[in-house]
Amino acid sequence: MAADEAIAFRPVRIAVLTVSDTRTIADDRSGDRLVERLATAGHVLAARTIVRDDADAIVAQLHAWIEDAGVEVVLTTGGTGVTGRDVTPEALARVWDKEIPGFGELFRWLSYQSIGTSTIQSRATAGVARGTYIFALPGSTGAVTDAWDGILASQLDIRHRPCNFVELLPRLEER
Repeated sequence: MAADEAIAFRPVRIAVLTVSDTRTIADDRSGDRLVERLATAGHVLAARTIVRDDADAIVAQLHAWIEDAGVEVVLTTGGTGVTGRDVTPEALARVWDKEIPGFGELFRWLSYQSIGTSTIQSRATAGVARGTYIFALPGSTGAVTDAWDGILASQLDIRHRPCNFVELLPRLEER
């Protein structure tokens, strides 16, 4: 798969949400990695914040960004494991209109190549909420790198062929 250079690149406005009870902007390496990757690709960082591992707090932040016309994509990092505090997938399920099940499956396949069977502990997922894509990634730098480099870099590039998420943005709210 390659980029069709005859098509002009279209920057996407992306918000980064870190879900953590302990991280701050100063030590949020996974959030930093996502910001670096999206900026290097030519996209726009629309917003960035950290919320605690609390489903209501995650849902509130997601709703705020879903309602913001300046945010087209939300990337979350953290809270996708299986412990009691890991509630990011449950929060996403409360806001999305459609799940994108293939994202989690593809992420775990890619991750398996890096960390083997430990990937089974990830509940990475994605969906669409009122015209906004939301991707929930694990909290490690390796995981966000795998997700960006292996999936998101191409799917968030309108030039990627045969198809990509960006070309569908205008049609996400069709009825």
